[in-house]
Amino acid sequence: MNKLHALAAALVLSGALVATHAQSVRPEIGKPLQQASDLIRSGKGREALAKVREADAVSGKTAAEQLMIDRMRAAAAQRAGDSAATIQALEALFPKVSGAEAARTAEGLAFAYSQVRDWGRTNQWIQRAQAAGANGAQLKQLQAYVQGQSGDYGAIAKEAAAAVAAAEQGGRRPDEGDLLRLADAQQRTNNPAGQLATLQKLVTYYPKKDYWAAYLGRLQRKSGFSDRFALDVMRLKLATGNLSKTEEFMEMAQLALHAGYTAEGKAIVDKGFASGALGTGAEAERHKRLRDLAEKRDAESKASIAQRATEAATAKSGDDLVQIGYAYATMGQVDKGVPLIEQGIAKGGLKRPDDARLRLGMALMHGGKNKSKAVQTLRSVQGTDGAADIGRAWAVIAQNGG
Repeated sequence: MNKLHALAAALVLSGALVATHAQSVRPEIGKPLQQASDLIRSGKGREALAKVREADAVSGKTAAEQLMIDRMRAAAAQRAGDSAATIQALEALFPKVSGAEAARTAEGLAFAYSQVRDWGRTNQWIQRAQAAGANGAQLKQLQAYVQGQSGDYGAIAKEAAAAVAAAEQGGRRPDEGDLLRLADAQQRTNNPAGQLATLQKLVTYYPKKDYWAAYLGRLQRKSGFSDRFALDVMRLKLATGNLSKTEEFMEMAQLALHAGYTAEGKAIVDKGFASGALGTGAEAERHKRLRDLAEKRDAESKASIAQRATEAATAKSGDDLVQIGYAYATMGQVDKGVPLIEQGIAKGGLKRPDDARLRLGMALMHGGKNKSKAVQTLRSVQGTDGAADIGRAWAVIAQNGG
């Protein structure tokens, strides 16, 4: 909080020092006030307060002269780090000023009260500062801090959600801090669905590795999320730099092989060996057996895929065409794979049409030639069992050059 206090104090100090030179006062008042100003600039707040008292001792002061003294007293008290004196000075000053200076003064009071941990009055002055037009990042941080101190995470969530919504409605990217505050408040108020939605916004607007890790870690716990997307979640982890553990490489490779995507399974094993996650340690022999299996399955799949594609074309539904088309895409043969998936979708009779559109979008991403079509396809994926979530995640990655 000291850093925030210093930032807010600088606003009031700046206003006081500028105002000192902006108005004409008698020499017997102006001279000690100028000396106080110089002392404040040198970081000598207590000495500056003595000069302010000297100016205040002059009799017959005009309202303008008294206002300048009050301003300088507040600035000197802040520079001296005397919270009690700062509060007294700023509260005396506030009724005498207006506009931007009133906003700065109220903001200074909010920070001064936070220094003495009077959260009730801190919040009151935050509200008065905002009413006067103050809306800076430091004041927002203070507000969130105060709400956290009071345990009012519902209020934090409400305020942060409003800020995020206002930014989006205005066509702007929401502030990263607002999104983080909202996600934290949603976790503390036991709102997992809301938190997941906020994390999705974080990876959309700020696609950082840590945010992806948090989002994907919670995605699988989403109500109704199907277990059949376990491989898809691991694909996203790999794409966002969040797959590194030995057991993750093992599991992902086995899932890919089981799903019939043998080229993908082999590629995952190869990445595991290249990174050192596989091929070392007590289970190095097991890793080598998995690599041998992946190579064998991949060779068999490549030898038979053309025949399987011919047979799939005569099937009643398009499911096999979709599966084989995506297998081609994982082999790097996107020009063969995409048309097969499209044929499968056109044939119909699909067990899960949204899964098919998801595979089409992902296959288009493998090609890297038509990003806009890939994003459009991925965004068109519907459903409440996880397909739409996976599609949106890949669309974000595609838009960020994935």
